[in-house]
Amino acid sequence: MDKNEMRGNGGNRPSGQTFLILLIAVTLSFFIYSMVRQYFGRVVPTEISYSSFLTMVEKDEISRVEWADNQITVYPKDSASLRESADPGSLPEGWTAGTGFLTVVPVNADAAALVERLYSHHIEILKKKPDNSGYILEMLLGVVLPCIAIFLVMNLMMRRMGGNGGGMMGVGRSNAKMYMQRETGVSFKDVAGEDEAKESLVEIVDFLHNPSRYTAIGAKLPKGALLVGPPGTGKTLLAKAVAGEAQVPFYSLTGSDFVEMFVGVGASRVRDLFRQAAQNAPCIVFIDEIDAIGKTRDTRYGGNDEREQTLNQLLSEMDGFDAGKGIMVMGATNRPEILDAALLRPGRFDRRIIVEKPDLRGRVNILKVHAKDVQLDDSVDFEEIALATSGAVGADLANMMNEAAITAVKHGRAKVNQEDIFEAVEVVLVGKEKKDRIMSKQERKIVSYHEVGHALVSAVQKDAEPVQKITIVPRTMGALGYVMQVPEEEKFLNTKAELHAMLVGFLAGRAAEELVFDTVTTGASNDIEKATRIARAMVTQYGMSEKFGLMGLATEESLYLSKGTVMNCGDDTATEVDREVMRILKECYEEAKRILVENRNALDRIAAFLIEKETITGREFMQIFEEVKKEAEALPAEAAVESGIADA
Repeated sequence: MDKNEMRGNGGNRPSGQTFLILLIAVTLSFFIYSMVRQYFGRVVPTEISYSSFLTMVEKDEISRVEWADNQITVYPKDSASLRESADPGSLPEGWTAGTGFLTVVPVNADAAALVERLYSHHIEILKKKPDNSGYILEMLLGVVLPCIAIFLVMNLMMRRMGGNGGGMMGVGRSNAKMYMQRETGVSFKDVAGEDEAKESLVEIVDFLHNPSRYTAIGAKLPKGALLVGPPGTGKTLLAKAVAGEAQVPFYSLTGSDFVEMFVGVGASRVRDLFRQAAQNAPCIVFIDEIDAIGKTRDTRYGGNDEREQTLNQLLSEMDGFDAGKGIMVMGATNRPEILDAALLRPGRFDRRIIVEKPDLRGRVNILKVHAKDVQLDDSVDFEEIALATSGAVGADLANMMNEAAITAVKHGRAKVNQEDIFEAVEVVLVGKEKKDRIMSKQERKIVSYHEVGHALVSAVQKDAEPVQKITIVPRTMGALGYVMQVPEEEKFLNTKAELHAMLVGFLAGRAAEELVFDTVTTGASNDIEKATRIARAMVTQYGMSEKFGLMGLATEESLYLSKGTVMNCGDDTATEVDREVMRILKECYEEAKRILVENRNALDRIAAFLIEKETITGREFMQIFEEVKKEAEALPAEAAVESGIADA
């Protein structure tokens, strides 16, 4: 037997655990013993001092005594006799008729003199015979038998809860959920938009299907495959699809399932997991969020913590099991940069499979997969929806299709149309319409000019994306209005001119406020944040600044999560970067103001229409804009300038 299996065997229970069970059993049995004593009616006499006993003798308050070795049980007179005595209140507190008190005779006491004193007061003296039968029965029924019964029951419960290798109350047992192929019901046809990742997993599936084809030539199954990508891209779904295609047991758990407050529990669970996997090979062990236990080991503060012991055991198990048995370990994470180097080396996680955000074609396929059970009408165009959802992952698209179906039911339709899906896109991206938020006329006017400013500048610039929709209806995610822009085609690169157009478009809302109302509001905070981030990236990462040229001044961290950057330059250079970013934003803001001044008439006309309608489509927006352009072309050049209309 393998030594790891021997460690996981629950047959030889540790002596410390047995002692703990016995201690608990004895403690509980003494509680039962006290209840048994009450049931049998045995009352332990109250003790009094020897001097109090002599005082009671002198006051004639005692009827008889029972003498046993150095102890005397004292029985006071009954109530009728006490009424004849001089001081009936001198009895110790708590006495009732028929009960006695216990006193201890001192070692140096004169027994003969005491007997004479008792005779002189006419007190009956009895010799007490020891009777231990009652105590033996009490101990047998109250201590011994309950202790044995509790020990056997607790021992049996802990064996069942602990399982093989489970440890005390099962804390060291693996929490992995095992699914069979018929239970998961997931295959590669249920995964769309990740063709490259699926191709990387086909070989693994084929190996699990036909291991003899590979072992005959000397090939071995990769011990591990690491799925890396942003949240919601389908890493867990891919792992289940591999198990479904291979039709093998699939153990699924997360990295946090290994870690407990007790040191050594995580390592025990790792051993138990791989022992179960070896018994059911070929199989797949999937550890989601593996960074919870696979984080880089840090020795600055010591290296004996629970997470590090768990990681060490995982590394040892991946080195120890035989790849020919067909055990495949799959992990998923969106923070590969923090994983320990020993975990990523060949021989452990041999393959890194990137699960990126889907492209245009991938989004179309994902929408089709999630729409196969949804009733759609003929107006639905997945290409158009995919263009409007650039950057969305599979989880977002699934949520959008579900929201579209709910919206169709709410509007009383039997099938989902294109309008329902676009409304669902807005709900997922910017939230639901907040109809109970009523803005004043002045605020509606400000928001209208702000949003039209964004749209108008985008329409004028040739490198900007087309406008799909403009609305001033507040949304639950905090937006008082927004402009939806949809690209004409999928793009993976942005030119400097396109980034410049983005900056001008972001700042155009603030420029419209200042131009029309001669003041500014807080509504441009998100626009300024986005514009600053793009301008700083142009200077520090993209080499698009004339001042710094091709010098990289920042590095990106957390590639798949926050995508934050860290400056890797001196303080003086960072100050110069701030000045350069400020210059770029100022120039873009002035350009946005210039465009709006040249198209002031179009700005006023579209804003007035938006205030009336609250929501206008991109077609309506462009129709008004084209009408204003034709009017400008019909006027003489001098009149057009005076009226604030310029040819775009």
